[in-house]
Formats: sequence, C-alpha cells, structure tokens
Amino acid sequence: MKQLNNDNAANRTSYVGNVYNIGEKKYKEDVLNSLPENWAKLHREGYIHIHDLDAYGLTYNCLAFNLVNHFPIEQFESIKSDSGRIIHLFELIKELFTKVGNEQSGGMAFANFDNEMAEMLLKLNVRIDELNKELIQSLTRELILWCNGNHTRMGQTSYYITFNIGLAKDDTARFIAYTLLDEFGNTSDLVFKPNIVFKVKSGINFEDDTPNHYLLEKALNVTAKKMIPTYILCDSKPNKNINPEKLAIMGCRSRVVQDQFGCEGAVGRGNIANISINLPKLALEVDRDYRNEDTDSKVDRFMKSWDNVANQTKNILFDRYEKLCKLKKDDFPTNLETQLWCESFDRDNLEEVFKHGTLSIGFIGLGEAVQVLTGSKYYDNIDSYMYALGIVKHMKDYVDFLRNNYNVNFSLLATAGELISGRFIDIDKDLYKPSVDIFSKGFYTNSFHIEVDSKLPGYKKIQMEGLFHEYCNGGCITYIELGEAPLSNVEGLLEYLHIATDAGTHYLGFNFPKDVCNECNTTGVFDFCPKCGSKNITRIRRVSGYLEILDGFTKGKKNEEKARRAN
Repeated sequence: MKQLNNDNAANRTSYVGNVYNIGEKKYKEDVLNSLPENWAKLHREGYIHIHDLDAYGLTYNCLAFNLVNHFPIEQFESIKSDSGRIIHLFELIKELFTKVGNEQSGGMAFANFDNEMAEMLLKLNVRIDELNKELIQSLTRELILWCNGNHTRMGQTSYYITFNIGLAKDDTARFIAYTLLDEFGNTSDLVFKPNIVFKVKSGINFEDDTPNHYLLEKALNVTAKKMIPTYILCDSKPNKNINPEKLAIMGCRSRVVQDQFGCEGAVGRGNIANISINLPKLALEVDRDYRNEDTDSKVDRFMKSWDNVANQTKNILFDRYEKLCKLKKDDFPTNLETQLWCESFDRDNLEEVFKHGTLSIGFIGLGEAVQVLTGSKYYDNIDSYMYALGIVKHMKDYVDFLRNNYNVNFSLLATAGELISGRFIDIDKDLYKPSVDIFSKGFYTNSFHIEVDSKLPGYKKIQMEGLFHEYCNGGCITYIELGEAPLSNVEGLLEYLHIATDAGTHYLGFNFPKDVCNECNTTGVFDFCPKCGSKNITRIRRVSGYLEILDGFTKGKKNEEKARRAN
C-alpha cells in the first residue's frame, strides 16, 4: 500500500482512509469549536496539543490487556484437538487487536506475553510437544506478519501492538519468548512491527547464570539487526521497587504504574488521554519580554507561565475524562464482552473502570527551552543542566499535587512528538526572534532528549538523560543513535543496558539507519544499492517510539532524521 504524508507515518492510502481523513479533520475542528474559547485557543496557537482530538470524550487512549484473568475458555469447549485450540487462540488474539483497536485511540499490549501465552495454553490443556511447537512457531510468524502488514484500522493505519516479554517462568513461556524473537528476527528486513519490549531483570535474565539470560542474548542479537526489541530496565531506580510483571510499555512509551485505587501496574489498565505543552514557546515569550533579566528570574517566569498553562491543561483533561465517564457500557461492546480492563464494563457508571486509567500532562522541547532561557545547550553546561532538571522536577511536583489533591491518576509524560515536533515550530518561527537560533533545524526535540546531533558518547547521553526518567512516570525513553547496525557488537549493547540501569534509565532503545534495496534485498546504509546498483530503496527509521518508512514521516520528523548523528 502507498504511504501517506500526513500526521502518522503508519498510515497507508485507501479509499476508506481518504474519506476517514476528511471526516476526521472536520470532526476535530468541531471538537475544538465546542470547547471553551480559551482552551481551543491554547491548542490552535500551539501552547498545547490535545492529542487524539477525534477521540475527545468518546474513548480512551491505550490498554494492556487483562486477558488471562477473563480468558474465554467457553469459546474452546467445542474444539477437541490441540491444533484447533492453538489456531483459535491466535485467531482470538488478532480478533481482539482488531476490535479493541477500533474501540480506542492508541496502543494495545500484552504485559507478559510469554507467561500469558503459556498460561492460556495450560488452561486449554495443550501439550507442548514437537508437533504443537512447530504449529506455534508458524502461527507466531503469521501473527508478526499480520501486525506488520495489516492497515485496516480506520481504513489506513496499522494496529499499534506491543508484546512485553523476558520474565518467562517455565519452559513453555521461554519457548514462547524465544519463538517470538526468532521468528521476528528471521522475517524480511521490511518487517518492523510489532513492537517487542524485553524486560531486563537481575536474577531472571541479566546475569550469565540466570535461567533467561539466553533470551536476553537472543533479544540483543535481534535488536542488532532490526532495532527491536527495546528494553525496560527493571532494576533501574524508577522501577526497582515495582513488581516487574506489572511493568509494561503500551504504545510508544506509555507507562502506567501508580493507581490511587489499588490496582498497581499496567495489566488491565491504560492511559485515558494526554496533552503536551510546548516548552520552547513559553521560553520564547520570556525571552521576548524579559531578555535582559538574569537567568534565575527568567527561569522563574518560565515556570510560572508553565503553571498557568498546566492548570488549564488539567481542566481540559478533567473535561475529557468526565465526558468519557458519562458514556454507557454499550459504547464499548468489545470491552463489555471481553473484560480486558481491571474492572468490568458491565455497570452503569463507567468511572469505576476509567478511574484506574491515567491522565498525562506531556512536554516537548526541554532542550530548546533551556537554551533560550540560559543561552546554552543543557548537555554543554552544568548550570543549564541543573535548570533542566529543576524544570522537569517542577512539572513532576505539579502532577503529583494533582494526583494527591484530586485523587486522580495524573502523570508526567515525556512526549514523543511525531506531529508536534514540526507543528509547534512552524507556529513559533513566525512569531518570535529568539536570542539563540532554535528554528533553523526545523523541529523541536522530543521531551527531555539531548539534541540528536550532539554527538555525545552513548554512555554520556544515557547518564545525562537518566535522571529525567525518575520524574517522567507517565512514560519516557532514552535512545542511543548508532551509525549502523551493530551486528558484530552485541556485547556493546549489553554494556549499554548495564550503564543505563545504573544511570536510572527506565526504558532504553537503540537506533540506526537501515536501508533496504527493493530489488535484491541488500541492507545497509546507502544512496544506491552496492550490490545491484538500484536506487529503489526503502529507508526504515525510528519515527517516535516505533519504526516506519522514512518517506511517510512528518516534515518535522524528516528534519530531525536528517540531523541525527551517531553517539
């Protein structure tokens, strides 16, 4: 399918998709027009971005399935053979992804795919013999290809699916984890979905003598080839006191752990909605109006401006949440039938379900904001770095206040910014004339990330970004940018996992450019194929938490990709 150039690099062109896009654009405008004028103005003028406007008050964002606890065993009662039950299980999973994917706006995940699959196979009394293993391997490969090639959501988009693995407890679960990694690693280089996240945990897989260490080694070898899996570091400071089975990534980085209502962890929970604040814009206004003041005064004014915007952002999130909770159970037929949340949808008051979800305040462009306020990039100057940490801590303190004061699961999100990296800068560049140049590159940097062209050594980037992970409890990631696929240096990737764990990194990924010749399947980094000379090249890059074909990136993300340099 032909790729679109629009807000989402995962979209492909189709008649249904084209019609949907026309309606979506109109509906988003209708939603903005229905909001109080000051809220709509914040979005339109680029102070904030209300994500998934088309879902405002109609559905939630993402979910980690609670399938095992409500496993529909009755569907399998008439199926007598092991093979029939295995096939139906995989079909059930695809059906759930399809139905739930059209009942919510964001990503779907299994928090412990290896253990959950093993438990479901046990419930079905399936023998794990060689014949059934071969079938599971074949069906796993089909599931991977389905995740990668299916663009039926809204007639154009792939389903954003994440399989979290690594904590396998028995031989069956280890077989499931290894099979997922092996089949994904052996697929074509043009297969870059689903997202796979490996949980790294001391005593289970981190050390050489642990039972699942061979799975970690396998994962790193697959990463070296395909940039997937990425890694939750369960022993890092933000995660070490949390049961690792309750940790999971859904979407590109969403993290759901704390719950005011007792259901800690990701399983059966998700994010309701998130809104991102444009940090560079607030800094640019301070720079415009108070340029001659000292840095402390400017940072203080910036934080007060953020407080004002965040307070209004909180009100928008509450409005969205309240409208969602007024919907009826019949508005969520798949969730009503399958009970994938930690609470049943079979009730009159859906707030009893959605209260377990999170409301996230996100941010983009910390690096540019600090540069405008201090005159220095925060990774070049210790004082600027301390200001950067102070700003993020201030934001975290505010969402903690909201959570405790209102008894609602607020969190701080380090936003990926696939669309807004370009949208925000396109608005701001015509309004401000900053004392430092942050506009010429054509994008704002994701969340707290160090700028992609810093060329900092990988260990230094990890150490500097690691301190931000503790504050961003709604989700964050650190990336290491490599110049090419590290096929001969898997040991180096393992060393980075150790460095990142010590640095407090919650979630780590590895990026490298990957070009694939469409004529002879040669891979590498090239403008024309070194083997056959073809210029018919597919360029695969990480966009914002997931991999996609570069041609479909938004303008801001294309500019960012051009600027990327190896760490």
